[in-house]
Amino acid sequence: MPRIAVTVDGIKYEQDVEPRLLLVHLLRDHLGKTGTPIGCDTSNCGACTVLLDGKSVKSCSVLAVQADGSDVVTIEGLATNGSMHPMQQAFHEEHALQCGYCTPGMVMASIDLLRTDPDPSEEAIREGLEGNLCRCTGYCNIVRAVKRGAQNVGATS
Repeated sequence: MPRIAVTVDGIKYEQDVEPRLLLVHLLRDHLGKTGTPIGCDTSNCGACTVLLDGKSVKSCSVLAVQADGSDVVTIEGLATNGSMHPMQQAFHEEHALQCGYCTPGMVMASIDLLRTDPDPSEEAIREGLEGNLCRCTGYCNIVRAVKRGAQNVGATS
């Protein structure tokens, strides 16, 4: 079995993994990072989105061995000193969730969107979140949350 080293939410882990183990299963089953949900296992819904070396990826479409030597940030790694990340706070303030299942992936994809477009238009937000599905909301509050998050992230940078 290959041995990998991966930093997850600031903590370095070394693990022996099956070559076919998906990153989402490493995170959930081996490291206890259950905030990253498994939505579809086919990379269609985006619920399992995490940041891999700063870029959003659907962790059900990445093998754990592909993350060897990388830095992974999950929804659980965003808060600092007990305070929510500005994007998490924006989702809360704008009521951008109902059941909450898609929320971790939406938040992580939104953070990556702001990396390349710090002040996105509504159209850019909708396009940037295109691979993340929500079955409960009409996306309006999610778009507002990303707009607010962009303002709040910019204020803390």
